[in-house]
Amino acid sequence: MYIFDSRASTLALVLCVALVGGVAQAKDKAARPTMAELVKASGAADWRPLDSDNTLYLDLPQGRVVIELASTFAPKHVANIKALVREHYFDGLTILRSQDNYVVQWGDPDGKKEIKTARKTLPEEFTVKYAAGLPFTRLPDADGYAPQVGIANGFPAGRDPKTGRAWLAHCYGMVGAGRDNDADSGGGAELYVVTGHAPRHLDRNVTLVGRVMQGMELLSSLPRGTGPLGFYEKPEQQVPIRSIRLAADVPAEERSRLEVIRTDTPTYKAIVDAQRNRGGDWYKYAAGYIELCNVPIVVRAQKPQ
Repeated sequence: MYIFDSRASTLALVLCVALVGGVAQAKDKAARPTMAELVKASGAADWRPLDSDNTLYLDLPQGRVVIELASTFAPKHVANIKALVREHYFDGLTILRSQDNYVVQWGDPDGKKEIKTARKTLPEEFTVKYAAGLPFTRLPDADGYAPQVGIANGFPAGRDPKTGRAWLAHCYGMVGAGRDNDADSGGGAELYVVTGHAPRHLDRNVTLVGRVMQGMELLSSLPRGTGPLGFYEKPEQQVPIRSIRLAADVPAEERSRLEVIRTDTPTYKAIVDAQRNRGGDWYKYAAGYIELCNVPIVVRAQKPQ
């Protein structure tokens, strides 16, 4: 005699659906391209060269740090930094601070070097008014520091539709202009780079002026300062700056020819999604989420024309 057990049948059906669903998910996971595969398959139109008029070369004894300036978000500070660079203000100064899990900072340790053509201080540029023309590839992911976040032409940014303001975010590698308590007390004569976990509490409190595109390892590996806030206590601990130059002022054969992934293309959106839902054999769980400062902005040597 055969007795039909509805509970057993339901359980078997659930197991069957789960098995089929698991196989489908596994196939989908295996078929999902990785970031490396998407970058490799990208075309020339997915990349842009660094603008030589907005690129700085920070040359240290250890090598070169390449910084792209964010003139859209901090036009007055960027112009002032260029003026400082062109009067060779930074040449011979030092990296004077390396605070663990926070920032590396450089400037005049004695505060006595003359500023000739540039301005000592500027009005703050913590935020800018954004309009339809401001590039912004929005992320659908929630953020605790901004109503909306995204990538603005290669820079991590937040924005607030209610106020109509946008700003750069303190992610790893971002460059900011140091200041005192007065919001208008900075001008770019002291610069810092974020070398630790993103201190997003600084967003809209400091003028961010750019991002390191190459050479971060030269800054993040510096010995930590033992003084308060990571300042070096002895002059011999400070790292000398050989020079800071604008790429446009450097002979073509001496330039670092780099290109950065464009952040306004379908390819880039696919790259971000690949990082949001990481697949492959190693990952067993896909987060389905990406935090602003974990969004990849790929830089590579520019391919010959």
